[in-house]
Amino acid sequence: MKPDRPLKRGWTTGACAAAAAKSAYTALITGAFEDPATISLPRGERVAFALARQELAPGSAMAAIVKDAGDDPDVTHGALIEATIRRSDGGLRFRAGPGVGTVTKPGLPVAPGEPAINPVPRQMISAAIAEVAKVHAAAGDVEVEISIPGGERLAEKTMNGRLGIVGGLSILGTTGIVVPYSCAAWIHSIYSGIDVARATGLTHVAGATGSTSEAAVQRHYGLPESALIDMGDFVGGMLKHLRKHPVPRVTIAGGVAKITKLAQGMLDLHSGKGTVDRAALARVAEGVGASEAAVAAIGEANTTALAFRIAGSEGLALGDAIAAAARREAEAVVAGADIAIDVLIFDRDGSLVGKSPNQAHSGGPPR
Repeated sequence: MKPDRPLKRGWTTGACAAAAAKSAYTALITGAFEDPATISLPRGERVAFALARQELAPGSAMAAIVKDAGDDPDVTHGALIEATIRRSDGGLRFRAGPGVGTVTKPGLPVAPGEPAINPVPRQMISAAIAEVAKVHAAAGDVEVEISIPGGERLAEKTMNGRLGIVGGLSILGTTGIVVPYSCAAWIHSIYSGIDVARATGLTHVAGATGSTSEAAVQRHYGLPESALIDMGDFVGGMLKHLRKHPVPRVTIAGGVAKITKLAQGMLDLHSGKGTVDRAALARVAEGVGASEAAVAAIGEANTTALAFRIAGSEGLALGDAIAAAARREAEAVVAGADIAIDVLIFDRDGSLVGKSPNQAHSGGPPR
């Protein structure tokens, strides 16, 4: 839940890594760490970061900053972001230290075999190193190793494994600033999941609203884990990215309430963004042959799950009608892209209670 007060912004792992790298490089040249370390963010803001740790050794220096995500429920909040700087030949090189992952699949912003340090954080680190080099008339030829103690364990709470990032977390950020509850990391993982699927040649992906529907759709189609997109409530965000970066076949899977919201035109399925229109759901039930009593009961049902149970007691295909309406809404978002969409609805036990197959894929296994 969001705190009931003005929300505090935080800093990305990329910003923390850049500030730590600047301080460590300063110490490598001068013997003294810059504390606090001041860097420029991509939009020009100058911000300062206090050091949590510092170590100076022959040929290397390490500075560390505690990641402060503000009021955002970020998995890396409170993590220690360490930058170790060593002299090298031939420019600036990046290395993944303990707790920072390595990319193993194509489709991400950095190539397989590279440390999972995204392009903007790399640019921020490079700019910080160049700033120190200019002041001290140094060459700036260094190896930058970024580490996050405990990062491999924290990465288990992210989508990194599914994206082919092994060994730890990613160093992320496009502005250097974490906006509380913007869900930027989640949206980023959706985009990355689609990009990796495309790059690895997958032609069928499935976006699910939760773990139950994800497991159910994976069983239903026999999909590999890399085809599963952790869509959550962000069906609109997923579809808009797919419109620009299409995959031939897309399945949307979810529970009865979430998919009913999509069927009613909502592209953000979070409970805080809107609720199911029970009267509209009752009209759909009436359209598939519900009795007058069932229509009234569905209109007054306190949950969507109860409405579906009422429809089920009369043997009505309410789920199929809702899935069809949801498919039409999704198809409108990706209009113009060569994408075949189908929708599956599952109950809380993972049983299929509604479907709307695309005619191009109404039979046979997924291609």
